[in-house]
Amino acid sequence: MPKIGVVLSGCGVMDGSEIHESVLTLLALDQHGAQALCMAPNREQAHVVNHLTQEETKEKRNVLVEAARIARGKIRDIKTVRGSEVDGLIFPGGYGAAKNLCSFAFDGPDCKVHPEVARLAKEVHEAAKPIGAICISPALIAKIFQGSAFKLTLGTDKETASAIEKMGQVHILCGVREALVDKENRIVTTPAYMLARNLSEAYAGIEKLVSEVLALVPQFR
Repeated sequence: MPKIGVVLSGCGVMDGSEIHESVLTLLALDQHGAQALCMAPNREQAHVVNHLTQEETKEKRNVLVEAARIARGKIRDIKTVRGSEVDGLIFPGGYGAAKNLCSFAFDGPDCKVHPEVARLAKEVHEAAKPIGAICISPALIAKIFQGSAFKLTLGTDKETASAIEKMGQVHILCGVREALVDKENRIVTTPAYMLARNLSEAYAGIEKLVSEVLALVPQFR
């Protein structure tokens, strides 16, 4: 049974992991007979947003503690996870990927990546294992592997696509129900809620991404 690391960034689309994308990723992994290993950095969130009013609050929340809500408590601090423990990685979207895993939401192409997130992604990639990135999280991948000319997608968002290309990657348009596969570099991306109008559309692309990630796991090809 392949074990896929799922890197969460909190709980809630505006300041953490997009909950629908995260749960749909876990569902697709389960349906394909894979085991999910949930993880998140143990750090304070960049900020906390009231999802009812969409306004920033003065609260302070911890990324790992919040992500544990999605994982039902079965989650690890990413710094304790090594690339040898997983057969691949998947990054669900949500602004937390661009605020807590890196600073792309604030700094664009000049962003910085959480060191443990970068370490693990590089360990997995160097071991020829696949990485999947959903929604906004391809921007994180673009920064970690800056200048690598990976083929990535954010759907049809021109502004963010331009930022990805400034980081030395290649942006390719992709439909919401599809997943873009860079087989040479073992990177799979899908737009999800960059384009999705409903849960079914988001799931179609996420399920395809999960399927393609698993197809790239060396011992399960």
